[in-house]
Amino acid sequence: MNNINTIIFDFGGVLIDWNPRYMYRDEFEESSEMEHFLSQVCTDDWNLQQDKGRSLAEGTRILQDQFPEHVVKIQLYYDQWEKMIKGDIPQNVRLLRKMKEKYKLYGLTNWSAETFPIVFKRYSFFTLFDGIVISGEEKLIKPDKKIFELMLERYHLDAKNSLFIDDNVNNIQTAKEMGFETIHVLEKTDLKRELYALGLV
Repeated sequence: MNNINTIIFDFGGVLIDWNPRYMYRDEFEESSEMEHFLSQVCTDDWNLQQDKGRSLAEGTRILQDQFPEHVVKIQLYYDQWEKMIKGDIPQNVRLLRKMKEKYKLYGLTNWSAETFPIVFKRYSFFTLFDGIVISGEEKLIKPDKKIFELMLERYHLDAKNSLFIDDNVNNIQTAKEMGFETIHVLEKTDLKRELYALGLV
């Protein structure tokens, strides 16, 4: 894998431990109630629309109109959003710092343009990146090939010389189709071991 000169990181689930359950577990008496709420009301697909550029206020209003019985808990989603961030994922952030010595580093993340500045200010490792593409700013979202193409064009990158790391299998599939080398990060993934297997550490 000596042709890899660029590593592109997703953030949530790879470098940042984000989960709405970290906030909502204090708002429900039973975990089953919380899981029903997150699967039926404040769903991943709904949140993804804010990551794609819809304003937090509009997304909240639309859902509150749809589920008036959950107005208060829906409002909490973005009012208390910072509580959904448990912290960074330290073992992967350490690798990020090590990778910086040898490779160009970029970020490609599905993230609201309104909430990303919060984590950007909180975690100094973001300054290690040579460039970051945020879905909410571009009004494009993974796994759409267009956002990958935008990153390649903007930073003059070649997919065949790039490794893409993400925790979402659909994003990984698109990257593979476009010629990227990939690492799919799961809960038990040892990223250092995966990088070593590719000859990158």
